[in-house]
Amino acid sequence: MAALVRHGVLKTGQVKLPQNGNYKVLVCSFATKAEKKKGIDRKVAPKIDSSAQSLAAKGFLRPQKDYTPPEDVSSRLRAIIQNNLGIVEKTTKLTDLTSRFAIFTACKDEFNHGIPNSLLHTVETVEDLCKFYETPVSATVPLDKLRTMDLPKNLHIQYEYHRFHPDTDTKFGGITAFPRSSTLVTGLKYKGKYKGHTQATTWPYHDYK
Repeated sequence: MAALVRHGVLKTGQVKLPQNGNYKVLVCSFATKAEKKKGIDRKVAPKIDSSAQSLAAKGFLRPQKDYTPPEDVSSRLRAIIQNNLGIVEKTTKLTDLTSRFAIFTACKDEFNHGIPNSLLHTVETVEDLCKFYETPVSATVPLDKLRTMDLPKNLHIQYEYHRFHPDTDTKFGGITAFPRSSTLVTGLKYKGKYKGHTQATTWPYHDYK
């Protein structure tokens, strides 16, 4: 098939399928490369707007909501399990797919906290389900957690990083430890927060050629 397309027997977007012993060419509605160069496009490729919006909202880190188990989480879980499976023990395995789906959906509606796909395989028994919903989840970045912790007296964390500038860092007369490095602020978000500068050349290049 690739050879037929390469030698021009079939155009891009055509598929040749057998029909009653004969081959039939099915022409798709997509334009060929030559037609696209001429500005002809018979069909616009579908756009996945929902996925693009979802990725834009999530950013780099995976979204994760905070979850604090309620005080009566054990009794509420027991009621959900009894309504779906009857009287069971903690070692009872959740093997039936219909029951698993019903229990997981009921738990999500009850606690507003669902089991992610990456952890579904770990919930095999009733005890695993109880352990998952009894475990708190914190979405705070570890660096932000240090703000509320009692740190040792000999430990200091500088949350806002410092950028060198000869006008403000005058302890050594505005002389930097990196004379050939400039401090460039290229992001629009931080241009108003940090002031950049271009380091002047202290010696000509041709002296070392």
